[in-house]
Amino acid sequence: MARIRLRWNPRFGRVVRWPVEVRNTHFAFQIRKPTRGSSAMFYLAAAVSDFYIPVSEMPEHKISSSGGSLQITMKMVPKMLSPLVKDWAPTAFIVSFKLETDPNIVINRARNALEVYQHQVVVANTLESIQSFVIIVTRDSETKLVLSEDEVAKGMVIEEKIVQDLRSRHTAFICDKN
Repeated sequence: MARIRLRWNPRFGRVVRWPVEVRNTHFAFQIRKPTRGSSAMFYLAAAVSDFYIPVSEMPEHKISSSGGSLQITMKMVPKMLSPLVKDWAPTAFIVSFKLETDPNIVINRARNALEVYQHQVVVANTLESIQSFVIIVTRDSETKLVLSEDEVAKGMVIEEKIVQDLRSRHTAFICDKN
């Protein structure tokens, strides 16, 4: 399955998408290279899962259903945010995501992430409104981004608003650091 990368394209005045194939080990190696300080922005898209099955523990062939019930033991996915902020790119503009199923806790979880990891922005949302509503959370603000029915009808996606917002925040971040 191809992954999709979003990128702001000033020539078209909108976000463009294209498939990319990136392995986590390649990503980890690339971000350890020296960055361009505050001009670098890391946009850590939401994790597909917080758990995984190591390749060494995966069955070689199809699991037979005739064996009855199945029990799966999974490992935690290593957190990339802490070493990114502390070691690999401490002066970069770093954005993470927080997806929750309960709208009553999403802001607190986002603020907790900002406090624990000491990065700049969390894009927070809930599963029920994942494609039309997010809250951009910083240490001192909460900005709601919403797609109107008209924007949805025109084919706009929430990622376009997210990228526009983060682009302006990153520009302000660079100006503050210089």
